[in-house]
Amino acid sequence: MKTLIIFFVSILISSCTGNSFKEDKIFLGNKKVSADTLNLGHQVYLEYCMACHGVEGDGNGPAAKGSIPPPRNFKQGLYKFGLVADGELPTDEDFIRILQKGLKGTAMLPWDVSDQQAYAVTQYIKTFAPQVWEQEGSVGTTVELEADPYTMAREQSAIAKGREVYHMVANCQTCHRGYVSKSDLSMMNEKYNGEALTEFDDDYFQLKPQDSEYYFYDSKDRFAKYLPPDFTWHEIRSADTVEEIAMRLAAGVTGSGMPSWKETIADHEIWAVSYYVKSLMNLKKTPERKKFFEAIGN
Repeated sequence: MKTLIIFFVSILISSCTGNSFKEDKIFLGNKKVSADTLNLGHQVYLEYCMACHGVEGDGNGPAAKGSIPPPRNFKQGLYKFGLVADGELPTDEDFIRILQKGLKGTAMLPWDVSDQQAYAVTQYIKTFAPQVWEQEGSVGTTVELEADPYTMAREQSAIAKGREVYHMVANCQTCHRGYVSKSDLSMMNEKYNGEALTEFDDDYFQLKPQDSEYYFYDSKDRFAKYLPPDFTWHEIRSADTVEEIAMRLAAGVTGSGMPSWKETIADHEIWAVSYYVKSLMNLKKTPERKKFFEAIGN
């Protein structure tokens, strides 16, 4: 009996930590990944990722219950926070950055893993979505922006410009919320469109839930909704500095309704909005936040 128990325990340990892969794999872009790398990635995944993302990579791990937002379902092969244009597949560097830096405001922590471990688990995660990664094609290209035309020397000028771009050019308040008074919005509209506003959306000062392309682990017909952040209160998942915000605006957030702005507005406008958003973020947990909202009539 004792021998039998030892046998089954050894089988269980082997199934969790042993060599799951006997052959190399070829991923998108003709990228060859060795079985040794995949097996290392499997071990790293079991140690750091499985509790939330699940043994099957479907986002249904034991720690996933009640997590807001829910852990990513890797089987779908859709990823939010690459620095490639909205809709394109992220690079290995994107995966590794998120693994090592985490996503603020979520259960996705910054993990203290080596570059080798991060690279290996990135390759292993791809095995959950063979319909995406094990085919011909290529991953996305990291978006590029012109150099910051403002820098901190012209910060206030950038914020003022970004305030107008946010509300008049990009119309960010259609998903997020407005951060200027209705009278100021009317004056901006007169400046940009030649007429004052007489009617305002009832939800102008509200965040608007957005449909997404991310379905839950238990149903491909049940999709998650996401609430865009209030920049004065919520964390931006993958950005904190002006530079990081600019890159996120340029790339967008795949599958969430947040498009890539790179081809829609000029680079200098992206930089301006980034400075403006950062100025809003700086209001968080300060007395000035209450004064700010009182001043705009909200």
